[in-house]
Amino acid sequence: MTVLKINEHQPLSHIQPEIYGHFSEHLGRCIYEGLFVKPDSGIPNVNGMRCDVVEALKELKVPVLRWPGGCFADEYHWQDGIGPKENRKKMINTHWGGVVEDNSFGTHEFMELCRQIGCKTYINGNVGSGTVQEMSEWVEYMTFSGLSPMTEQRRENGHAEPWTVDYFGVGNESWGCGGNMLPEFYANEYRRYQTYVRNYDESKPIKKICCGANVDDYEWTKVVMDTAYRRTPEHQHGFMDGLSLHYYVIPTGNWDHKGSAVDFDVDEWYQTLKKALYMDELVTKHGAIMDTYDPEKKVGLIVDEWGGWYDVEPGTNPGFLYQQNTVRDALIAAITLNIFNKHSDRVKMACIAQMVNVLQAVILTEGDKMVKTPTYHVMHMYRHHQDGQLLSSSLTGVEGAGTGENIVPKLTESVSVNAEGIITVTVGNLSDCAEEKLTVQLEESGYQVVEARIVNGPAIQSHNTFEDPDVVSEKAFDGYTVTDCGIEMVLPAASVVEVRLKK
Repeated sequence: MTVLKINEHQPLSHIQPEIYGHFSEHLGRCIYEGLFVKPDSGIPNVNGMRCDVVEALKELKVPVLRWPGGCFADEYHWQDGIGPKENRKKMINTHWGGVVEDNSFGTHEFMELCRQIGCKTYINGNVGSGTVQEMSEWVEYMTFSGLSPMTEQRRENGHAEPWTVDYFGVGNESWGCGGNMLPEFYANEYRRYQTYVRNYDESKPIKKICCGANVDDYEWTKVVMDTAYRRTPEHQHGFMDGLSLHYYVIPTGNWDHKGSAVDFDVDEWYQTLKKALYMDELVTKHGAIMDTYDPEKKVGLIVDEWGGWYDVEPGTNPGFLYQQNTVRDALIAAITLNIFNKHSDRVKMACIAQMVNVLQAVILTEGDKMVKTPTYHVMHMYRHHQDGQLLSSSLTGVEGAGTGENIVPKLTESVSVNAEGIITVTVGNLSDCAEEKLTVQLEESGYQVVEARIVNGPAIQSHNTFEDPDVVSEKAFDGYTVTDCGIEMVLPAASVVEVRLKK
């Protein structure tokens, strides 16, 4: 018998809402066409922001949005994206598709998008090709309320009051597209650049994010923590609030041939889910290194790029990274978010890559059409974990599923409780074909189900299209029975289930 034991009297770490964050880059049709359209496009919008997309994102309770990249961040010069649109510089987006970037979406537009969504702001600064002065002046432009050339420029551009910058990333993938730096060099550059990310309003301090490792580069984490987080009498808590980590699930492990987003077999299903589960090892090992420098866990591990990465859809620009989204992606999301919840003592923010039309997107658009992906529906269910308290939970009797070397545990789970005392249980059944019977046991009896939802589809390859947008959706779940021993559940194959309980 498979049992999920929950100790509702043993609260653990706080699940920061920002763990459910998103990433938007000037890449393909993420921003242009996806989030932002011309006011006269014929697509309903408010100040250029698509009404349908914004409303869908508000339903997700998006906590934070990262912008402008990604690799694009280290070739982005913010001054090109302010002022009258007809005067803004045009450039070639050399990283993504070689298309013209007209900079019509810049700082003011990003802040307007976040205002409409109701989320916090995460700006990524340019270390790779930018200067300390450029970064310093951008922070001043956005957050200073006093008299200065930057604030005067902001007022002339239509925004008298400063904005709030909640998070600021000092460089992106500095080990690669952000400058091909060695960790020792980057760590010292970080110390220098972050000095000028000033807090002009001490009541709203900017949290500084240091560029962390690529996947399992543990040496990068060690060197950067040793240099950039080194404590001094003047800086007892170091110079950073977060250290990033990037990891993408690539089914084949081959960057040249990653595999199809929709045309995959059972072997590739398990190969993919096993790679998704690898996130737990990465978070554990990077976190252990951080513990040696920061045992109080003051620095958050910021997984600000994660998700499945496949070959682009046939006939689309290879540089646009447009891919479909299936039940497999729903399980990737469930696995990853359960891992982040379980490690919420160290993981303080994460950003799925990316928000719209790119990689493991939650939304796809085509002209005036919009579709919510399976990943969207999982993140919508999991929004109930935001700001909750992780509860002690464990599975017993779980069998394995898989093929060949790719054996995975059938179930993945996490449990939290909110301020109203409602317990949220999220479980993913990783089996491609077999349902799983699960008993949920709490320390006390008397709990009732106040809500139960499921995300699944007719097949593991099922996905939503503009012609048929509800093949995979979030539905009411009735496969449970409340007994004296707990909650008896029957989880369909390849499904993500949420059950919410209260006394």
